[in-house]
Amino acid sequence: MPRPELQAMDAGLNQMRMKSTWEAVRKAGSRVLAEVAKQDYDEHSAFAIRLALEEGLNNAVKHGNKMDASKEIVLDYDVTPQRVEIVITDEGEGFDPKAVPDPTLDENLTKPYGRGIMLMKAFVNRVEFSERGNSVRLIKERN
Repeated sequence: MPRPELQAMDAGLNQMRMKSTWEAVRKAGSRVLAEVAKQDYDEHSAFAIRLALEEGLNNAVKHGNKMDASKEIVLDYDVTPQRVEIVITDEGEGFDPKAVPDPTLDENLTKPYGRGIMLMKAFVNRVEFSERGNSVRLIKERN
């Protein structure tokens, strides 16, 4: 269910603010993944976290901020031995995730959108969008 604002579930979240560029989100993602590695998540979980994180950050640059490098992305994250929580917020207008067509239906197979959300939902335990649709929370519980 969409929420007006996505608040961190834990008070101990780290925060990074970055320009909306591919280089900035790549560096930010690498920092989060380094924390995941320190917590010794298995290879499958680390891959799932990386895929969901990269998809969320890429969506913020491309769809949220529309490739406008003057806009910012805020990345809040917490990596513990039990779970990884990531909140990505862009400055875009947002979107309605329910309005994104199911990419697995025959009529949508050739359409170039919707797969990223499907992948995030497949690889992490929870995906939540803010009411405005400009923020996503990803939670991956340790297996």
